[in-house]
Amino acid sequence: MELRQVTVLGHSVRVAVRPGTEPGPPLLLCNGIGASLDLLQPFVDAVDPRITVVRFDVPGVGGSPDPVLPYNFALLAHGVGRMMSALGFEEYDVLGISWGGGLAQQIAFQQPRRCRRLVLVSTATGSVMVPARFSVLRKMVTPQRYRDAEYAVRVAAELYGGRMRDRPDDVRRLMHADSRVGSRRGYLLQLLAGAGWSSLPGLPFIRQPTLILAGDDDPLIPLVNARIMTRLIPHARLHVYADGHLGLVTSADTLAPLVADFLRPQR
Repeated sequence: MELRQVTVLGHSVRVAVRPGTEPGPPLLLCNGIGASLDLLQPFVDAVDPRITVVRFDVPGVGGSPDPVLPYNFALLAHGVGRMMSALGFEEYDVLGISWGGGLAQQIAFQQPRRCRRLVLVSTATGSVMVPARFSVLRKMVTPQRYRDAEYAVRVAAELYGGRMRDRPDDVRRLMHADSRVGSRRGYLLQLLAGAGWSSLPGLPFIRQPTLILAGDDDPLIPLVNARIMTRLIPHARLHVYADGHLGLVTSADTLAPLVADFLRPQR
């Protein structure tokens, strides 16, 4: 893995690149709110080594300093395109999880010639969606789970469901052992970036082949949202897995091969 700082639109962005063993479009990963690129390491380790994988920290998260001004998904998607150009990649596949799934959809809208395939994991359509229970959303809107390991363990089952119901202590390893915590301002700016944003009207215009992965026990993103997206995106297919919101990392051994098989046909 290669770690570097890349300057994008005047901002320093922490980027990790795992080179693949074969040529082909890389897979760009867009992470969830408040999470640094380190959280996705179990998934990256399980992805087919032939595929190049690119991760980055959103400004204000992990190793990327706070931005001076607020941003929205459209501006961030533009910046991601500039980042990928700086890395030497003109065409790429995009995977977004949770909040990053909104960014991934925006990238697909804005960069139809550069975004080849789209993978949406544990995500929905933004402000217009079937929401989680209020008690769940109340715990999600603060970054406390990233700053307090004991609190993260206490709320893991209620927030993430799936395997976290039986093994909530795993959240220490996933979110606190190696992940880098961003600033409170960075977390707030991520929340604001998605405020009022919805992909719902644009879903029929996503032309990329799309794989939608959704857990059957995801308290944050009810499964019905994935079914709605699958119906509205013309070339989408849905895979429901037996896990929760963090299934991409807690079930990486089964989901990574599915993603690789989806990306592989034209490699």
